[in-house]
Amino acid sequence: MQDGVETDEQLVEEVKALRAEVKRLNEQRYFRVESSLPQVVFWTLMRGLAWGLGSVLGATILLSILVRMLGSIDFIPVLGDWAQQIIDQIEHSPAQPPAE
Repeated sequence: MQDGVETDEQLVEEVKALRAEVKRLNEQRYFRVESSLPQVVFWTLMRGLAWGLGSVLGATILLSILVRMLGSIDFIPVLGDWAQQIIDQIEHSPAQPPAE
């Protein structure tokens, strides 16, 4: 009978500790922010905008580096001509598509 009382007391202490931990976890900032639908929508929108902007900027930077590298390989006959054609095509492309 003595073992049963100890086990019950241990169980009560474990449940108290578990309640305290759940309470502490629920007070974390992440769970407070994520519990409101408008805030979730707002932060998801902001995250998507940041990802899209980063993708566009990254692609622009990589493309400009690639074009500069292509422009600097004039000393290779075949690649230099090909690179020059690409650069000319980019420079002479219309800024806006023609109106229909």
